[in-house]
Amino acid sequence: MTSSFPFSPTRNYGLPSCMVSNHASDGCSFGQPSFPKNKKSRELNIVSVATDLPMVVQSPLWKEVAQEQKLAAWTSIRQERWEGELCVNGEIPQWLNGTYLRNGPGLWHIGDYNFRHLFDGYATLVGLHFQNGHLMMGHRQIESDAYKAARKSNKLCYREFSEVPKHDNFLAYIGDLANLFSGASLTDNANTGVVQLGDGRVVCLTETIKGSIVIDPSNLDTLGKFEYSDSLGGLVHSAHPIVTQSEFLTLLPDLLNPGYLVARMEPGTNERKVIGRVDCRGGPSPGWVHSFPVTEHYVIVPEMPLRYCAQNLLRAEPTPLYKFEWHPESKAFMHVMCKASGKLVASVEVPLFVTFHFINAYEETDEDGRVIGVIADCCEHNADTTILDNLRLQNLRSWSGEDVLPDARVGRFKIPFDGSSNGELVEALNPDEHGRGMDMCSINPDYLGKKYRYAYACGAQRPCNFPNTLTKIDLEKKKAKNWYDEGAVPSEPFFVPRPGATKEDDGVVISMISDKNGEGYALILDASTFEEIARAKFPYGLPYGLHGCWVPKC
Repeated sequence: MTSSFPFSPTRNYGLPSCMVSNHASDGCSFGQPSFPKNKKSRELNIVSVATDLPMVVQSPLWKEVAQEQKLAAWTSIRQERWEGELCVNGEIPQWLNGTYLRNGPGLWHIGDYNFRHLFDGYATLVGLHFQNGHLMMGHRQIESDAYKAARKSNKLCYREFSEVPKHDNFLAYIGDLANLFSGASLTDNANTGVVQLGDGRVVCLTETIKGSIVIDPSNLDTLGKFEYSDSLGGLVHSAHPIVTQSEFLTLLPDLLNPGYLVARMEPGTNERKVIGRVDCRGGPSPGWVHSFPVTEHYVIVPEMPLRYCAQNLLRAEPTPLYKFEWHPESKAFMHVMCKASGKLVASVEVPLFVTFHFINAYEETDEDGRVIGVIADCCEHNADTTILDNLRLQNLRSWSGEDVLPDARVGRFKIPFDGSSNGELVEALNPDEHGRGMDMCSINPDYLGKKYRYAYACGAQRPCNFPNTLTKIDLEKKKAKNWYDEGAVPSEPFFVPRPGATKEDDGVVISMISDKNGEGYALILDASTFEEIARAKFPYGLPYGLHGCWVPKC
């Protein structure tokens, strides 16, 4: 699938005809071509593009927040879509040809009603298209049913992460509960991740199964729902499936008979087939499985004591843990299933943990090459659930300088295959190396499920209320290199390997930055040295985004 934006200038879309960039001293300006003498800085033309879709109207809160704090990360997207060519300061490698897609919540209000939580926002898809050292950017709102209904009626119409539609009367409330059990009232707001399947289709995802939406990576248009053709049913799944050129692996929590189905889908199909089932060892419901790791031969199913809660799902107002409940008495477990047979090869109790994101996993072998256990690494929050409530937008927007970000680490699970009843959870390196902040991770995809050395994540420069650095973790030397721009908030650092590379860290790391002046830029780091090689200023600051994928140019 070709990944090039077919941009064509039409009319201005709510932007000035010319916006001067911070690099104007280099001869570069938004909205008009320039030809500087400095060959190290590629100066490109910016064009804003309009469509017939209406511009998103800013909430009064947008102006209020802008006055309190210039950071754009926690404010709604200024307009529904924009596309154009960016001014690049530095040198983008000529081999970097393709599109980086980033998905995440980007619109946190409808009319005058403002959402509460970071995860509530309607999905904003951003694309960075790299070609021969040039960079084009575009963003669109994903046209989910939830977003279209809200835009049409000017009110919330589906249940989001912490939000429930307001009911006009008791009968409407009863009807909403009935729709909840059927899944009809659950959101399809696909605001969490984006993946390219082995057959080339690109799908945006969230926790709800119905929130699987196919998009066109060449222009970011919404193409329609990704409909599964099987009869597995269910309402939720892991927001982070494991996707390779040969398969798609996912976990489906069973909320009625606590456990998890492990399922595989082949490229070119929409049919999930069950590999096996894991019954929960704790209770009263499955643990939240936002993500999970795999090795070459095994799927690792985490059972976290932060568990789905039916009562909280029914509430009209959110609890501090939203749709979940903390059950430390139910303990924590890690289960290992053989991909080929679907049989459990290990199920061990582990120390209590809280994680959104697993980093990677691999198999340990003895001197004869026999597998004796697995290692699974994650961004672990020291079994502290307060991270969820810290992500309320009010908390993010009202930070006054205190060090309130809960500590996090690279948690390493050691799961033996010798029949032991317990596994270990240790620190893979000293958390002070990355400021005791750790989330939003990526690795070299060629090392998925294999022994690896490097991971890229968001760390912390204290004091802070949110991860504010980019960090390269060296798990062999147990050291970290950190990138930091004072007052800025970076999104997930995404690793793209150089074609033909033989070293694990031979490539670039891409991130999108919200800076302290209310603006933003695309950042490209040399993954080996972890030093900046290029940046490109956006026409305006973008909301914080969550997860991305790389669509190579064919």
